[in-house]
Amino acid sequence: MKLLIAFFLLIVLIVFQEQISCFSLNLPASPGYYQDGDFLIGGLFSLRVTSGDITSKFGFKDTISTADIVYADLTKHYQHMLAMVFAVEKINKDPNVLFNMSLGFYLFNVNFIEMKAMESSMALLSGESPPVPNYSCRPEKTDKLVAVIGGISTGISTQISRVLSLYNVPQISYATFDQSLGTRVQLQSPYQFPTHTTALYQGIIQLLLYFTWVWVGLVVPDDMRGELFLRDITEEMTNRGLCVAFAEKVPEFPAKDTVNRGLFMKRFTLTRVIIAFGDTYSLLRFVYNIFCNIPFGNVWITTSDWDITTLPFEQNLGYTYFGGGLSFSVRMDQILGFKDFLGSVQPRKYPHDTFIQDVWSIIFECPYFVQDIDRELSQCEQNGSLSTRPLHLWDMNTSPSSYKVHAAVYAIAQALHEELSLRAERSSLDKGVPWAPLPWKLHPFLQNGQLGRNTDVNKEGSPIEFDIFNYQSLQSGMKAQVKVGEFVFESHSVQHFSLNYKHITWGEHHSQTPVSVCSQSCPLGFRKTPVEGKPFCCFDCLPCPDGEIANETDMDECIKCPEDQYPNKEKNQCLPKIMTFLSHEDTLGAVLVSVAICLSALSAMILGLFIHYRNTPIVRANNRNLSYLLLVSLMLCFFCSLIFIGQPSTVTCVLRQMIFGVAFSIAVSAVLAKTFIVVVAFKAIKPGSTLRMWMVTRLSNAIVCCGSIIQVCICAVWLGTYPPFPDVDMQSEFGQIMFLCNEGSTLAFYCVLGYLGFLASLSLLVAFLARRLPDSFNEAKTITFSMLVFCSVWISFVPAYLSSKGKTMVAVEILSILASSAGLLGCIFLPKCYVILLRSGGLSRQEFFK
Repeated sequence: MKLLIAFFLLIVLIVFQEQISCFSLNLPASPGYYQDGDFLIGGLFSLRVTSGDITSKFGFKDTISTADIVYADLTKHYQHMLAMVFAVEKINKDPNVLFNMSLGFYLFNVNFIEMKAMESSMALLSGESPPVPNYSCRPEKTDKLVAVIGGISTGISTQISRVLSLYNVPQISYATFDQSLGTRVQLQSPYQFPTHTTALYQGIIQLLLYFTWVWVGLVVPDDMRGELFLRDITEEMTNRGLCVAFAEKVPEFPAKDTVNRGLFMKRFTLTRVIIAFGDTYSLLRFVYNIFCNIPFGNVWITTSDWDITTLPFEQNLGYTYFGGGLSFSVRMDQILGFKDFLGSVQPRKYPHDTFIQDVWSIIFECPYFVQDIDRELSQCEQNGSLSTRPLHLWDMNTSPSSYKVHAAVYAIAQALHEELSLRAERSSLDKGVPWAPLPWKLHPFLQNGQLGRNTDVNKEGSPIEFDIFNYQSLQSGMKAQVKVGEFVFESHSVQHFSLNYKHITWGEHHSQTPVSVCSQSCPLGFRKTPVEGKPFCCFDCLPCPDGEIANETDMDECIKCPEDQYPNKEKNQCLPKIMTFLSHEDTLGAVLVSVAICLSALSAMILGLFIHYRNTPIVRANNRNLSYLLLVSLMLCFFCSLIFIGQPSTVTCVLRQMIFGVAFSIAVSAVLAKTFIVVVAFKAIKPGSTLRMWMVTRLSNAIVCCGSIIQVCICAVWLGTYPPFPDVDMQSEFGQIMFLCNEGSTLAFYCVLGYLGFLASLSLLVAFLARRLPDSFNEAKTITFSMLVFCSVWISFVPAYLSSKGKTMVAVEILSILASSAGLLGCIFLPKCYVILLRSGGLSRQEFFK
């Protein structure tokens, strides 16, 4: 009996000691917003950005309570709490959800302080604030706790999970999805809403491509979430030809500022478009850095998590720095009745709400004064409506975070419904099953719902829709976000992007669409060349080389024109080349034709003159048959030049060289024969000479035949091996296609010329040796001079021919033919014509041989 009494006293002492501990450690602190129910959901939200008290320790009597310095009041975050209150009210009004049982909540404001989040988590477990670790001071509260919604950031979610996971209490985070969150918590990781990061950066890239913004800066929070976004979007941007100008990792506020001011100014001055990925709080330090500098007129691409219309951005300054920006927001179904609910919220309607008075004073801009660092609130308008407040103070539209909180409450209610349904089935068999909530039993139901741990839910077949908003000032002067487009992501291969360009305004700094490039676009006719040490979006522009064009801007390589086309002066278009050849309509061709005909006519006249005076001593003394043959061959030489004029064909290409070679060989052979006849004629008059027998016609015929037959053989070999053929030259003359005759065998062509040079040299040598013979009827001097002219013409022909192109080359050959033929005609026959026509009483044959 004594042992039983002692045991009872010990139990009473332990319980009494626990209550003493709870009350002795209960220091004054900011109370939460509590509403009783059969089941209790905890809520941890962030309403302000404060300095925090990171040095104090909770749960001890010597704790020093210091007032936090408030940097920013995020009044719009109060909507997150109201979303939870609204969801609980709707669930409690529906008796079918929890089987006539009610749902309550216990809400705390942890600001953005991780230690305060851990303290509030322990307060949910102990039932008091500040908490007492491992004590349940208010069992009527702690025994009803079934789940907790909270964690607007990864850091806060992590600290909450480290406490709640010890007791296996489900936690749903409404922060942006972070796949690293599961690795930070050793036990039970929080549930997260599915992310759409892949679809988000695909939409951002489509927007960049739409405006051809290829030089873009990135701003992300300095955490794993920002690191993963930076990795993914950088890789995708590179694949799509976009460049990252810089990547700024922003430390959380009020952490130590690590931004290099000089580099910061330089980056934002040179980069026109900047992508900011993060929420209002994680980029708050970055915003303050922006406000401390002169506006650069940057265009900002953000998400709905970063609300530049909120109070910390100071309405007017926010639109000075960020006006004209574009924001991506996941399209959500409107929460039915939530906007009406927000319009009906008033302090008198919710007297137990410990946060509404403070938020109300800021939203309605009630006067207040500061005393001992604590804000003292004056009396505010209690009957005001949130729907009347400006956008920078309050937004009646449902924010993404509020939507997540509302969905989280319903997910917990659905899990409770299913768990209670199972209990109801078992209770029919076992009436002793308790109805007290067991939080860990909700995990299977939550896992089977729309929530999951560390999963990126971009499922095939479930399109993700984004609305694109533009920050702009309405005509009424109210700042707002206007929908200007949408993006639907089904898969990497199926995407739909649309933008109403006319509805976009670019803020105060731009009257038209800004340009964001590292280097200005290379114009038509120029190609890009990379700059060493810089990304591929930075380049220099070089003009296209000859024969190539660039018909688009920013071409990496110039395009070579087809052979039958040529680039214009701007080198941005290929034009068809002009087909040209030495024609009769050309001035040069007409002149050459006229000269050739005139010389041919002159040759014919001289031939007629020689035939008419064939019995005169001067004609008879110079072997009139050879003179006739020479004149006829010269006529052929003049006429053969006409074959060189006109569009080349297979026949003309063959004939022009063959006739030219044979006709000239006959002419030069005839000159050589005449030279030998002169020498033989003067040597044969000496007494006792044995050469008189050679003064016969057969000698001259033999020289002419032998000289011409050899040339005929050379031409025959030329025709039989590699004959001339019509060809085109597309490169020699700019913008022209030259029709010409390809000589075929160059060796054969120069053999023909070389053989003519050999005959001419032989004639020159013989004539030179006979220069001292008597002058009367001696052709040696005229032949010598004619051969000098002939050799000079053809010696100068070779370099002129090789250095000329196109029809100039043809003209050089024609001029050489005409000049050499005219030289023979003029030097040999014009003196004789002078004698025949102007000198009377020509010498007799007897006088010739004296």
